[in-house]
Amino acid sequence: MTETREAMIKRMRMRSMRRGIKEMDLILSAYADAHLGDMSDQELALYDALLAENDHDIYGWVGGQFAAPDEYTALIAQMKQGAHGVTRPA
Repeated sequence: MTETREAMIKRMRMRSMRRGIKEMDLILSAYADAHLGDMSDQELALYDALLAENDHDIYGWVGGQFAAPDEYTALIAQMKQGAHGVTRPA
């Protein structure tokens, strides 16, 4: 049985707000609310793959402590725009 687009988006919204660290809850849930509904199937698959990554790694990528893997560079750049005040003072 394949997952419907609506079920996939609902699952990813839940995974975005139930993370291991509070900062990632804030960053990813805000990003998911703003962007998931408008993403293509390919973009959703990439975001789903990102959700499988370690929270501390994602936080470091968004905060600029270290470079994100090439496949996530554009996605992380977009997330950084909404992460001011969470990764560094606004």
